[in-house]
Amino acid sequence: MKVLMIGDIFAKPGREIFKKNIEYLIKDNEIDFVVVNGENTTHGKSISKDHYDFYKDNYVDVITSGNHIFKNPEVLQYIDKTPDLLKPLNMYKSPGNGYVITEKNNKKICVLNLIGNTFMDPSNSVYETMDDFLSLKLKYDILLIDFHAETTAEKIAFALNYDGIITGFVGTHTHVPTADERLLPNGTAFITDLGMTGVISSVIGIEPADAIYKQKTGLVRRFQPATGKAQLNAVIIEIDEKTNKAISIKRISI
Repeated sequence: MKVLMIGDIFAKPGREIFKKNIEYLIKDNEIDFVVVNGENTTHGKSISKDHYDFYKDNYVDVITSGNHIFKNPEVLQYIDKTPDLLKPLNMYKSPGNGYVITEKNNKKICVLNLIGNTFMDPSNSVYETMDDFLSLKLKYDILLIDFHAETTAEKIAFALNYDGIITGFVGTHTHVPTADERLLPNGTAFITDLGMTGVISSVIGIEPADAIYKQKTGLVRRFQPATGKAQLNAVIIEIDEKTNKAISIKRISI
């Protein structure tokens, strides 16, 4: 089985490069299951119902998110009706699911969304949340985690702590792809951060002038999504059909 996990899709340029490439990515790489991080889909923050439908019409099985998921009030109106749109499980009391189990190719695949505790908005302990989740002893063959966090150290430490329990672990949120994709000692497929799917010549997706103005002056300016040439960042995780263990993880940028 092959799983495609795509990094934070940012605004219209991210949606367009995703749409342009998803069909051939699936066909050329014989992809069985697709996960995207959609928390920056709609104008750079959160995801509208129309854009949720856009993903479901374009081969996406599960949509993960992060700290921006509720920045669009529309999400509150539909997230309880869309179990495959996740919010971080350890986010303080809020609607929506933190994980979902779906069946594909006779495999039960659990996708779990978590958010980091370091330099992020307050949330429940990610370790306690993970331990509580594991104590449920849910039945699944494959466990995929999108860990939405700020620091590389927090992502690496968490993945190593649950190495061998998690099938595939990807970090999101920083929008900068890391070059450390590998199988951890006990077999978890790992990458610190997938990176962003959005405009290359931007400041993590936003118009450079807006970010520079704020850094120079300290004054607030409404950030606008950048325009221009975009890049899609993702990984392909291959999983053994018999053992349900990760065989490889491959980073791709388009």
